[in-house]
Formats: sequence, C-alpha cells, structure tokens
Amino acid sequence: MKMQSLDIDHLYRRYGPMVFRRCRQLLRDEGEARDAMQDAFVKLIQAGNTLEQRFPSSLLYRIATHAALDRIRTRQRHPEDKDEALLHGIADGSDLEGTQAAGRFLGRLFGNGNESTRVMAVLHFIDGLTLEEVADECGLSVSGVRKRLRKTREAALRLRAGEGEKAAA
Repeated sequence: MKMQSLDIDHLYRRYGPMVFRRCRQLLRDEGEARDAMQDAFVKLIQAGNTLEQRFPSSLLYRIATHAALDRIRTRQRHPEDKDEALLHGIADGSDLEGTQAAGRFLGRLFGNGNESTRVMAVLHFIDGLTLEEVADECGLSVSGVRKRLRKTREAALRLRAGEGEKAAA
C-alpha cells in the first residue's frame, strides 16, 4: 500500500500520540518532542509516493526515532548557549556529573559511527526490542544486527577500560 494513498490527517490523529511519546522518551523535553513529532510527519509528507509500507505504525516509529536522534545530535553540535546546555543537564538528571560523563562517553562511542548502528542500539538496549524486531525495523538480518551490536558493546568496553586507565594514572 503506497503512503500517498493514505490520509495524512488520519495518520496524524491515529499515530500522533505514539510518535509524540517516542520523541518525548528520547528527548525528555515536551516542547522539543512536539517539534520532533512535527518533523516526523513532515518527513512522511515529503517522502509522499516514494514510500511503500504496509505497517504505518512501524514506519512512523522509525521516523520518530530518527527525528529525535537528529535533534539530539544538533543540540550536541550546536548548543545555543553553554549556560542553557548546563541547565538542560541539571534538569535532565539528578547526578549532573554522571549524566555529563555518560553523554561524553556515548559521544565518543557513536561520534564517528554509523547512524543505523546508533538506532539499533537505542531500539535494542533502551526500547527493549528483540534482535528480530530490530532487524525488521532496520531492514537487516538478525545476524547483521547481532554483529553490529556486539562490535558496539566491545567498543564500549574498550572505551571504558581506557577511561579506567586514565583515572588510575
């Protein structure tokens, strides 16, 4: 079924709350989640007749994930104000130092990596999807997903070990 034949207004009314929850879960900010939700539906409209998808909920969930991750990347690359970034950090976590350390760690882990690997990691480790579900969402085989997540886990362990050595020195 082509997406063009579907009613965007109907999709927005039916799946808008799901898309908003997904964006809010990743962004932890109501206003930014609303903006990301709008971005997701704009991307759907722009893709128009080029999409062929039987399950619009899965497609919109994936688009919402990408829209939220795009906003996170933009926020990290171009913080409007360093003080504002600090305030967001304070608001997002009770352990500011731990939150900032985790953010730096993830930045180094995924900084030069493949975008789809980051999405796979979020879907599997944060959202709790099975390897099969992640493979379906990303259009890869289960073994391909397993291999990328294993490499990501190994890279994380190497980074953590390197941080431990620096702290001991």
